[in-house]
Amino acid sequence: MKTLFKYISLFIITLVMSSATASADYQKGLDAYNAGDYATAMKEWRPLADQGDANAQRWLAAIFNYGWGVPVDYIKAVKWYRLAADQGNAIAQSNLGLMYNNGTGVPENYIEAYKWWNLAAAQGVPVAKDNKEAVEQRMTKQQIAEGQRLSREWFN
Repeated sequence: MKTLFKYISLFIITLVMSSATASADYQKGLDAYNAGDYATAMKEWRPLADQGDANAQRWLAAIFNYGWGVPVDYIKAVKWYRLAADQGNAIAQSNLGLMYNNGTGVPENYIEAYKWWNLAAAQGVPVAKDNKEAVEQRMTKQQIAEGQRLSREWFN
């Protein structure tokens, strides 16, 4: 029993330490980003994004979307926004809605835009609420119903 407790304790310590390191790397990336050092930000965030960190994924998407220190790559932007959005990151959801609305990196799709903006608006992102209301003006009642259905399904 003592040996089991020892291994569990070591596992927990390792987990906490790796979490602290990931947090430090994220902050290093954010500090670099705020200083305009996008190469360092990307270097810090990429491993975290690859491990599933939604915030790092969202920032990588923005770097590719706006070409901050790299060539604009809408396909990569959509990839990283989607990974973060699928985890519930509201900013990524809102930005993914914009990509679908404009047909940037994906085919234009008002239903998908509505879905992502609806999800982000439910988390309190004001621009997502405004964008969702604006896209509704270009949609049929059936399309709105489909967007609402997709939003509900996302939660399941």
